[in-house]
Amino acid sequence: MSFLKMLKPGRLAALVALGIVGMAIWRSPLMGAEAPVIIAPPTMDNPKAAGSPQTAVLAGGCFWGVQGVFEHVRGVKKVIAGYAGGDRSTAQYETVSSGTTGHAESVKITFDPAEISYGQILQIAFSVVHDPTQLNRQGPDVGTQYRSAVFYADDSQKRIAQAYIDQLNKSQAFSRPIVTRVDALRGFYPAEDYHQDYLIHNPGVPYIAMFDLPKVENFKRVFPDLYSGQPVLAHN
Repeated sequence: MSFLKMLKPGRLAALVALGIVGMAIWRSPLMGAEAPVIIAPPTMDNPKAAGSPQTAVLAGGCFWGVQGVFEHVRGVKKVIAGYAGGDRSTAQYETVSSGTTGHAESVKITFDPAEISYGQILQIAFSVVHDPTQLNRQGPDVGTQYRSAVFYADDSQKRIAQAYIDQLNKSQAFSRPIVTRVDALRGFYPAEDYHQDYLIHNPGVPYIAMFDLPKVENFKRVFPDLYSGQPVLAHN
């Protein structure tokens, strides 16, 4: 866990007053953020079609930023921050932060398959949400709980995810191989209420300003047709 993420907003305010993290706040918002990578859409994907809402569970570092980006995606109806990969009994933030539970900080995305496809969701995740070539870390956050992962709900999602990773690796879309895990979804457990919609409610927190808000701006720039200025919220 990074130093900036560990600090609660109240403690951050006190430290800013002391000038300890003041420089972090005055840094350009783009500093510290991963640059987007322009990648081709998946050649294997489910066609867009009317039907019941579907879900995708993904992990790519701190769930604050991942949730914050997908809350701005057209066709997405809800995004819940939570934990996947471990047992229900250990699905609490402080326990997951130990890196020993098997959980990854994840998001559960509910989407309309007539408006956006599963493959497009993966394209956004790999392009602007996180760096899929970083093993067990994202930016300042280190540990298996920050790993890159796709938790598939069925064989169709598994095939699309694996084929897309193979496609991107073969085309050398990234300078290093993708290390994203493709694992069966054993269960998804919502995170504590204070984590939900964290980016929306806390844009002035230095961690959010430095590492997460730039992801939303990158998404708006790289995928303008999929960007919605009105985010959907986990807690309406």
